[in-house]
Order: sequence, then C-alpha cells, then structure tokens
Amino acid sequence: MRLVEQARSIFAELGYTVEGNGPEFRAERAWKVVHVNTIIERGQLPPSSTDDFHCFVAQPEDADALEDRLTSVDPDYEWAIIVVDGDDYQVERAPPGPRVSA
Repeated sequence: MRLVEQARSIFAELGYTVEGNGPEFRAERAWKVVHVNTIIERGQLPPSSTDDFHCFVAQPEDADALEDRLTSVDPDYEWAIIVVDGDDYQVERAPPGPRVSA
C-alpha cells in the first residue's frame, strides 16, 4: 500500500483535496477533478467518459506497459501517468495542453 500513500501525498502536496480510500481515489482542486488509480496489479482500465481526467500512478517497471495499454485502448478521457521511484516521482506522460492557434 506504499504506492497508494505516495500517490495521495503527491496530490496533497500539489494542492488537491484528496477524497476516498484505497488504490482508487478522487483529487480535486478548484474546478478540476482527477480520478487517481494506483497500479498495484493489472486491473481493468476505467470506462471512457468525455469529461473525466484520470491519473495513473505506477512504479517504474509498470509504466511502459501501462502507457502501451492506454495508447492501444485510446480512452475518451484525458490521462496522465506519474511514476513513483522510492521517494521521487516524475510525470511520465501528461495530457496534452490546450490547443493554441496563431
């Protein structure tokens, strides 16, 4: 459960209000709600929903397979992957930013 605790801590440090217990929880800040899933074992991906943001928190050895899986499924929601390695973390894949036209 260390990965779950680390994920909750990351979102709290980023200023999100964290709600829920277990490997899936909700993080909210201002208008943005992120559904956070910690990847402890290969489970099913959340169903598609056009208005949701999902963040998957994974260990380094699981990140590439997770990204491949998400890319092949191509869900309708925006998604990101945070990789936790010990006490450090990095955003491995973030949702695309807003489109800008010149």
